[in-house]
Amino acid sequence: MDFIINKCPIGLLVLDKQLDIVYSNNRAELFLKRYELPAEIKIVGERIFRAIESDTVNVMFPGEIYITNRFDASQSDWIFRLYICEKPTPLVYVTIIEERLSNKLEMNGIRQRFRLTRRETDVLRRVIDGLKNVEIADDLAISEQTVKDHLSNVYMKTGVANKLALVRTLMHVSAEQSD
Repeated sequence: MDFIINKCPIGLLVLDKQLDIVYSNNRAELFLKRYELPAEIKIVGERIFRAIESDTVNVMFPGEIYITNRFDASQSDWIFRLYICEKPTPLVYVTIIEERLSNKLEMNGIRQRFRLTRRETDVLRRVIDGLKNVEIADDLAISEQTVKDHLSNVYMKTGVANKLALVRTLMHVSAEQSD
């Protein structure tokens, strides 16, 4: 079960009544290395636990709880969804989803057009999303040198010399494909 949760592309945090993190999966840990949780999560979390204590959760939080945030160092919007567990132990589960640029591109078409391997496409997707080589290596469980080798192949196949030119080219190609 841990394997599934830790390979999940969504971050998962569990907060207790003191708003301490009592569980986080790998994706959430990666998020926390780069950013801090938005202050709104703690504010809403405090309100949730007060509502649990006063047995007013359904009144105070009748619908879904979403918080969206963009961080200075990120090109993406981040979506935080809070889930309430009242019993047996009051907890708040927070899922963390990054609205990634690569999700907006037709990656399969790009892969086919430039004859990229699946692994080169895996690396490319993470480059487009703004990850550093070391982060890509950690995410894919490969060495940083292997990431560099894949990037070199991608540069050659796409006819570009660096990451900025690569992203620019792919945005242009993706726009052509959607016309």
